[in-house]
Amino acid sequence: MPTIREIYNALFAFAPAYMKMDWDNVGLLCGRFDREVTKVLVALDPMMDVFEEAKALGCELVVTHHPLIFGSLKQVNDESYDGQNLLFLIENGIASLNLHTNLDCCPGGVNDVLAETLGLQNVEILNPMGADAQGRPYGLIRMGEVEAQDVPAFAAFVKKALACPGVRFADAGKQVCRVAVGGGSCGSEIEDVIQAGCDTLVTADLKYNHFEEAKYRGLNLIDAGHFETEDPVCAVLERVLKNAFPELTVFRAKTHRDETQFL
Repeated sequence: MPTIREIYNALFAFAPAYMKMDWDNVGLLCGRFDREVTKVLVALDPMMDVFEEAKALGCELVVTHHPLIFGSLKQVNDESYDGQNLLFLIENGIASLNLHTNLDCCPGGVNDVLAETLGLQNVEILNPMGADAQGRPYGLIRMGEVEAQDVPAFAAFVKKALACPGVRFADAGKQVCRVAVGGGSCGSEIEDVIQAGCDTLVTADLKYNHFEEAKYRGLNLIDAGHFETEDPVCAVLERVLKNAFPELTVFRAKTHRDETQFL
């Protein structure tokens, strides 16, 4: 059976660590590289529901998009959220590995999956950060074209395509034709999206002022949810693992969901 290091190498060949943002934390954040693995659980987030599911399934490794440890961690005890998660993993012999902004930026990662799910054509990368070993550009935001339509109709399509419980949107009075997409929190990219000539941005975690400014500047905004814009990439992680290690049993987390609820 493969070791965690072999699994790490396969995943990071798909989404190399050099593609991550400087502030990010990716890799094996808890566990031993030499541990052999028979079962893996894939999920978007490293959270207790996921870890308990992994234990119930007999998984030695959890692979997530978001990192288990983010920022400064000075203590590991049972009086903090992060401490409880880490203690549970350590006490139950479960490792945690993640691919975060490297998976956002890599070819075939979060934002290529999002662009494909939303039917974008002639997809390009906004502000490429570099090229991989095969000469393919990588970067955060994807741009592409859709058939011209009004904003409410496209927002309804996004909601259905991503199985969102609800979407927030701002209609700047422009037809939706050239769309930029950024899974998760990409409100900081609004200026570059406008400069690239896009009329619409689909992302998540947008603030009140984002909607005000974008509408004033003629950019349609659609907030489709952090979970919903990124979770489709879990199917890609499953596929990479199954192709690299046919003998490995790979599960997709069933307990994990968007905790946001709408009336």
